[in-house]
Amino acid sequence: MAVGLRLALAVAALAVSSSLWAAKKVDLDYHVRLLPQSDQAEVRLTLAQGSAVRSLDFDLGDGSHYSDFKADGQWQLTPGKTARGVWQPSADKASLTYRVRISHGRKSGSFDTRMTPKWALMRGDDLVPPAKLDQQDGVELVSRLEFELPNGWNSVETAWPRIGKNKFRVNNVSRLFDRPTGWMLAGHLGSRRTRLGETEVTVASPLGQGMRRMDVLTLLTFIWPQAQAVFPRHPSKLLIVGANDPMWRGSLAGTESIYLNSRLPLVSESGSSALVRELVQVFGRVNDSRHSDWISEGLAEYYAIELMRRAGGMSDERYESLQKKLAKDSAKVTTLRGAQINPAQVAKAVLLLQELDREIRLKTRNKRSLDDVQRGAMHLESVDTKEFIQLSESVIGEASTVLDSELLQ
Repeated sequence: MAVGLRLALAVAALAVSSSLWAAKKVDLDYHVRLLPQSDQAEVRLTLAQGSAVRSLDFDLGDGSHYSDFKADGQWQLTPGKTARGVWQPSADKASLTYRVRISHGRKSGSFDTRMTPKWALMRGDDLVPPAKLDQQDGVELVSRLEFELPNGWNSVETAWPRIGKNKFRVNNVSRLFDRPTGWMLAGHLGSRRTRLGETEVTVASPLGQGMRRMDVLTLLTFIWPQAQAVFPRHPSKLLIVGANDPMWRGSLAGTESIYLNSRLPLVSESGSSALVRELVQVFGRVNDSRHSDWISEGLAEYYAIELMRRAGGMSDERYESLQKKLAKDSAKVTTLRGAQINPAQVAKAVLLLQELDREIRLKTRNKRSLDDVQRGAMHLESVDTKEFIQLSESVIGEASTVLDSELLQ
């Protein structure tokens, strides 16, 4: 046999053996038992083969929401303002069990998450805290999430694909440790579903909470083609959950999911939409850094207005009126820099981005727009002000006059 052929076969055999080794899958099952009588969930993580994982190092925040840890293997809890828990599983089948408080209140008396005798609105990010995973080479964890509901509770909704009555497949390709993040809702629920493009959309809320489920679906159907044209993402599933006061009267995006207080108007008097803004956050996924919060917040509000306008839901007169309001609200703003920005700064950021869009269109003879900058930012792990300027100027093909602004210094 020729040396070249032998070498080729050896390389092929090595590739096959490597792929077989890389394909070693180990089950990681999350079991969540909801306990409304104590405002808690009992969470159990079970590894089919504990030796596949050297350790899971959990960030428990201030530690006040988690208790009653029990582990197969070694468990070390370090309390403090930034509490941590490190689990080193035993070699065979191994479990870690703990309890987590569901209801999180605000100083105003409202709730970010809440459990009642009939329902629970929660975040998977809280059920399973973030963790650093140290696993054996060549192992892939296959994660599933299952809920055990109290008697009389009829259903549970998450943003993950359903593989059973109360069971879901958790697979986040951008993370090594697959944890069930995003908004979740369980209890006596009403829901409406439709398919938009390649995405299964579900709008769910506890019964009697005044959630306008069909209104939400109708607005999403109306806006969807414009959103897809800007954001080339096609999630398999999108979940919108909502409830009435005393839930926080706001809106917030999560992993492939959105929370929307049922009292919020779907379209405000000014013409922008909290629902569309959060949809932009879900689809756009722009992570800013280095005191550049204006980028993600500004882009979200910009497209909340722009998508409505492009879809024909905002007249030229309404658009001009909104422009005047943005200018008035942001008249005293002198800088956009900061880790967190206020509504006046968001308004100023929208005006800046509108100017940037006009500049890009003018200098590229309408061949490019801010949409190209948005799509470029989506592909970056994070973006700061300097990188945003560089990205914009690469789209323009020359320096940006608009971004040469004291607002960004």
